[in-house]
Amino acid sequence: MKVLETDRLLLRRFTEADVENLVRLDSDPRVMRYLTGEPTPRAEVEHKTLPDILRTYENGPAGRWAAIERETGEFLGWISLDPPEDGSTAELELGYRLLAKSWGRGYATEGARAVIHKGFTELGMRRVWAQTMAVNTPSRRVMERAGLTYVRTFHVHFDDPLPGTEHGEVEYALTREEWAAKG
Repeated sequence: MKVLETDRLLLRRFTEADVENLVRLDSDPRVMRYLTGEPTPRAEVEHKTLPDILRTYENGPAGRWAAIERETGEFLGWISLDPPEDGSTAELELGYRLLAKSWGRGYATEGARAVIHKGFTELGMRRVWAQTMAVNTPSRRVMERAGLTYVRTFHVHFDDPLPGTEHGEVEYALTREEWAAKG
């Protein structure tokens, strides 16, 4: 099911047939560097990650969408507007995870802008936010290029912290009013 298209991307809902795509994405240590620091086991993708994505669709129109390159039909990763547990769409968390071979080509920014537009114009979103490790400068640049602005740096305790954790996490956000003013 197509959710939306951009110049170069088709964003669609995930299906059970996407398990291999997600395994390939989450098995790359470069992709997981700022998330868990290690590849996600296949069993976790099959029995938790994908079922959680599919379950989100039952609660409403927001969620995580497979990012497909329009020209080739190739799976590149995902772009998301994740709702809170209650499924409301007033405040959604922007997320993205792409295969390393597609980094630096503007796909994350293009997809983020598209889902932000959808969130503000179709889903009733009032605020979008995102967070990452402070040292994850490529992700921070995507947030900025998508229109979000820095809100704060905060620190979270982890029993097994990743390198760079000592610098904290950062939050970026954008309200509907700010988005509309940027035109």
